[in-house]
Amino acid sequence: DIDHLNLRVQKELVEWLNWLKADIGFDGWRFGFAKGYSADVAKIYIDRSEPSFAVAEIWTSLAYGGDGKPNLNQDQHRQELVNWVDKVGGKGPATTFDFTTKGILNVAVEGELWRLRGTDGKAPGMIGWWPAKAVTFVDNHDTGSTQHMWPFPSDRVMQGYAYILTHPGTPCIFYDHFFDWGLKEEIDRLVSVRTRHGIHSESKLQIIEADADLYLAEIDGKVIVKLGPRYDVGNLIPGGFKVAAHGNDYAVW
Repeated sequence: DIDHLNLRVQKELVEWLNWLKADIGFDGWRFGFAKGYSADVAKIYIDRSEPSFAVAEIWTSLAYGGDGKPNLNQDQHRQELVNWVDKVGGKGPATTFDFTTKGILNVAVEGELWRLRGTDGKAPGMIGWWPAKAVTFVDNHDTGSTQHMWPFPSDRVMQGYAYILTHPGTPCIFYDHFFDWGLKEEIDRLVSVRTRHGIHSESKLQIIEADADLYLAEIDGKVIVKLGPRYDVGNLIPGGFKVAAHGNDYAVW
């Protein structure tokens, strides 16, 4: 165990981070198991090493109902993520992985897409509150891969990417999905749509429909994404939009 309250430990870790930055060329940090030390300590490491980007892993359980599924309201869960960024410094480079969005998406793609519209009409994860500080993902080395601790439904992974790669927040792609699952081309198409239309972490999200079998949203007035098996949505798509990417139960215009 590392005693992060020990001043010598702090000093040596800061020196190491600055060495990684100056000599090796790293310019961003990932704070694993950030619940294991206070945000005040993380702030010291960030302030004294000045990375261009930092992301924290704050993985706590969602609030579940008696049916074993997540409650619609996950405000307490995402508030914990927001609080960490606030304490570390909201104007700095600190972000957190959006575990709230991950947990809701896991269930939503199994025929409960209504979950993707919160009670306030916005996205229900951290991206609905502070998208500039939310790093979205479908799976990571803990949740998927060999550890398989909270995996995304394997036959619906591309629906997850269609969501995070068109939505606000800073999306990240899981190595396994990109290189080992044969999804590189499909993911690449979605990345190119995001890049071509300048979708960014603070893009404006308008949710058009969120039903059991259909989620439809428009981003920055430039991109429309559909998740779910409902096929006939032509009447909901404004004129001038053309399909740019599509796959199993998802499409992007």
